Amino acid sequence: MPYVEIKKSRWHEFAKRFIDVSAAIVILLIFLPIIIIVAIAIRLDSKGPVLADTPERVGKNGKLFKMYKFRSMIPNAHEILRRDPQFSVLYDQYKKGSYKLKNDPRITKVGRFIRKHSLDEVPQFINVLKGDMSIVGPRAYYPDELREQQKKYPETQDAVKVVLSVRPGITGYWQVSGRSEINFDKRIEMDADYVRKRSIFYDFMIIFLTPGAMLTGKGAR
Repeated sequence: MPYVEIKKSRWHEFAKRFIDVSAAIVILLIFLPIIIIVAIAIRLDSKGPVLADTPERVGKNGKLFKMYKFRSMIPNAHEILRRDPQFSVLYDQYKKGSYKLKNDPRITKVGRFIRKHSLDEVPQFINVLKGDMSIVGPRAYYPDELREQQKKYPETQDAVKVVLSVRPGITGYWQVSGRSEINFDKRIEMDADYVRKRSIFYDFMIIFLTPGAMLTGKGAR
């Protein structure tokens, strides 16, 4: 997918990557007991793998990557939604609702809890270590989500190109702003605004606000 780079200094890029890698290692070590507990809870709650088998996301420069997340839905949830005729009405609601469902019947009991408190996102720190993601950045969108939403909101095409110039983040500006339920057009503009204004200080401000969003459930996506 096409992208438009908003350049920052080499120092900024080095500092951001250093912080990403250092923080990811520390957080994975701190969260290790929680990771084990969540993994056990998922296996006890429903059949299927511990990690979600989800479609690839669009990363930096439009390249696709596999995002690691704890499974919060029934197995093959994404394929079922898109291909099972019984879910056709739900899939239409999903697309109309900017690829979000308020009451998603595919979510498991454990999945509802870990989603509310963003615990399903913890494995993404492995993506940070691999260089697929940053701790702070725009949302990592699905390819079909970007295609469909740009048809619905053609005025967002320039913002999408800006967003795709950087690594997506585990957390970001719109997640901590209390506006996680907004439609795609507003969300992508907020993501693009972050890319244009991004700085180490801005990232630390978002990181500082993230725990509060996790505890209240406002950061859930």
